[in-house]
Amino acid sequence: MTERRPLYLDCDTGIDDSLALAYLLAAPGADLVGVGTVSGNVAAALGAANTLDLLALAGRDDIPVAVGEHDFQAREFDGGAPHVHGANGVGGVELPRTTTAPVAESAPELLVRLARENAGDLRVVAIGPLTNLAAALRLEPRLPELVAEVTIMGGAALVPGNISPVAEANIGNDPEAAREVLAAPWSITLVPLDVTMEHLLEESHRQELLASERPLSRALGEMLGYYYRFYEGVFGRPCSAMHDPLAAAIAVGAVGLRTAPVVHVEVDATQGPGRGQTICDLRGRHLGYPEQPGAHCRVVLELAEDFAPHLVDAIEGRLSAERV
Repeated sequence: MTERRPLYLDCDTGIDDSLALAYLLAAPGADLVGVGTVSGNVAAALGAANTLDLLALAGRDDIPVAVGEHDFQAREFDGGAPHVHGANGVGGVELPRTTTAPVAESAPELLVRLARENAGDLRVVAIGPLTNLAAALRLEPRLPELVAEVTIMGGAALVPGNISPVAEANIGNDPEAAREVLAAPWSITLVPLDVTMEHLLEESHRQELLASERPLSRALGEMLGYYYRFYEGVFGRPCSAMHDPLAAAIAVGAVGLRTAPVVHVEVDATQGPGRGQTICDLRGRHLGYPEQPGAHCRVVLELAEDFAPHLVDAIEGRLSAERV
């Protein structure tokens, strides 16, 4: 994809969100027109501060950032994931502080306004809990008609969850919101743990970022040191999954997909052991996933290529429209 189309990012800016933001700033197919933050990895307000600092470091403090929902639909925000992302969400790295403030609008209000201004063309990338998107749907029931497509990092289709045996964090933090968003009649691409846990950043990639002449790249390399320490307990070596940047790259059509059936997806919002599970109807896999009438959610299960080199090239400014 070489055409630059408007894109809205909804995030909970921790370390992999920071990678996704850097990717979207560099991707030839993305025109980032707004960012909203939601509680997840960190509180929504801290996520906005991290986002603004990162944008300033990249020289892009022209992009509006709005603070979104602090609490989830059925429970209060409980402090996030400092064991994964650090107390400040960016691995303890002290970013240069910007004087730019969030806009007066809430994140759901910003999303609705941008959808109306870019009717039929706006792409939404959601890489945190879906609380803001659910709130935006209530503000503007026509939102699915106004938005071209939604890409969500979340869920686990055929693999275990990461906060329970079945639930992935973004969905599991607010299953009520996720159920509402996935039931809405818009075109959705779900990027679950099935694919994000299979594509890893290694220490060699981190060292490349640390050696960069770009301040944003070096900051990301420093953050990844904290992230790697958490994932060493998962993979047995210093490396990390690439959850959010992979969803960002899929949203702009920059990576090939090997297996991505369009199927019915529901979210378990009960209070039992299945709470937060994404129930993907993959029963047709032995027949090549025949069409499911009424299905509108593409579930990415496999990529056609390795993602890490593409991500580092993008962050380092080595992508061109011809290569995407």
